[in-house]
Amino acid sequence: MKLFETKHYFNYPWDQVTAANWQKYPNELSTHVVSVDILAREIDVENKTLRTERLIGCKQAIPNWLSFIVGGQKLSYVREVSEVDLVNNTLVMKSHNLTMNHILLVNETVIYRPDPELKTRTLFQQSAEITAYATISRICDKLEEWSVERFGQNAKTGKLAFEGVLDTLSRKWEESGVFVSDVLKDINNEVSEKTNDVVNEVSKLGIFKFNKNVTQSPVQQTEVN
Repeated sequence: MKLFETKHYFNYPWDQVTAANWQKYPNELSTHVVSVDILAREIDVENKTLRTERLIGCKQAIPNWLSFIVGGQKLSYVREVSEVDLVNNTLVMKSHNLTMNHILLVNETVIYRPDPELKTRTLFQQSAEITAYATISRICDKLEEWSVERFGQNAKTGKLAFEGVLDTLSRKWEESGVFVSDVLKDINNEVSEKTNDVVNEVSKLGIFKFNKNVTQSPVQQTEVN
């Protein structure tokens, strides 16, 4: 098992960063993310938390030696469960890959919280446990080393992409003055029917069991072309 850890600051307050998180995709830099679908949303009024479950589709080039191992699988899916806690001012996101997790399993945790020393900026902490499964230890090591490198590249790209999203939305909110209403509208939107095409495709892969009663809410996109 290999570990990946990083942290940095976004020069925006926590509430803006949290709201912008739902607007992160699509963007010009994180082109490997091709779809984002909301499977469930739960609001706990008493504890002031919002729990969201999303299915994220990714498509990214891989080296030939890895393609030989995974059989040319190009599209992969990640299950993400997040919780916005308005009492403690935290956004915690936990995710893991559903595709090929018998070969390589990645468990990621991301935490956004206000910087205790400067409330106008947000502390971002990211960690991942990367575990490869193979009968030959050298293959495991190579898989894990490649995954850590790729994970680091995507993390750097993701930071730059999110900075761009934050800058765009921050200017929009300053000009319009509707930040609060936009956030409340996003949180309280009714969850609509799930995207059947995505659900059916994932179900065919046998990597996730979907409850037919689970619904989906359209964020800014259900599929990025």
